[in-house]
Amino acid sequence: MDKWRKSTKNIIFDLDGTLWDPLEMSVKAWHKALGDNPCIQAPITEEEIKGILGMQHNLVGASLFPYLTEVQQQVVMQSCYAAEVERIKAFGAILYPQLEETLAYLVRNYQLYIVSNCQAGYIEAFYEYHGLESYFLDCECSGNTGKSKAENIEMLLKRNNLENAIYIGDTQGDYEAALANELPFVFAEYGFGQVPEAHYILKNIAGLKKLL
Repeated sequence: MDKWRKSTKNIIFDLDGTLWDPLEMSVKAWHKALGDNPCIQAPITEEEIKGILGMQHNLVGASLFPYLTEVQQQVVMQSCYAAEVERIKAFGAILYPQLEETLAYLVRNYQLYIVSNCQAGYIEAFYEYHGLESYFLDCECSGNTGKSKAENIEMLLKRNNLENAIYIGDTQGDYEAALANELPFVFAEYGFGQVPEAHYILKNIAGLKKLL
């Protein structure tokens, strides 16, 4: 068994594509937010939203709406992000199978955290609707700090004096953020990204009970 598996005390999770599938929720929220906006040239598609999942929240507008000015992008994205948080609070999203069972198992021996590239209020809405806040000791996101995932992981590590931590995510950006902090990375293969260099792969979230 790898040394890091024996010494791990802290687990930091990504959110989208790692703990839940927010795609249907996001599509409905974005369609509601953008439906009557005359600045939008064409309805947002599921593939477009899938393509930006995991992207740092303040970079999404330029990626999806390059024909808008920076100010217009900010206004549009704020409306979409507010609609997402509102919808999560009302309906939640799709938790991956056995998520809460797995968290309940892990929390007996590990301290759990979340670092995501989402907007402010998104993680809290996830907690609130699904009743999962008690499993996590702290969280951070780019919407709160304006910083990259690597910087937010570093901030969370320092704030909580964490050692022997690992990061679990589903994108190349997650992998690179873990490497930047010299953390072992576990790839959530069931999520939205591809990480060809990943050495540790999860087929499903419940697989953590065997991996650790």
